[in-house]
Amino acid sequence: QLQLVESGGGLVQPGGSLRLSCAASRSIFSINYMGWSRQAPGKQRELVALITNGGLINYADSVKGRFTISRDNAKNAVYLQMNGLKPEDTALYYCTAKIDISDYWGQGTQVTVSS
Repeated sequence: QLQLVESGGGLVQPGGSLRLSCAASRSIFSINYMGWSRQAPGKQRELVALITNGGLINYADSVKGRFTISRDNAKNAVYLQMNGLKPEDTALYYCTAKIDISDYWGQGTQVTVSS
């Protein structure tokens, strides 16, 4: 069973930066799809960024040019560098992994962008 634990969220002013980390409970070497999703109050969960083992990356249009996803298979970790944060980025951010037909999620880390 895979467990994912997110960290790095917090309160930041507009224009600021945060780096989210996701620690997996076991090796992610064989997990092709890993990513970050977010859910704001009253809104549906949306996929923010996705990275494959081969290095293919996709971003939601709303974060392109501001967010950068990366993974370190040796550390069983996935990261999300968020720059130029906007109030509309405020949400609970989840680390996610897809293994075969199963999806795994962490408990989330809160990101609040406010002055």
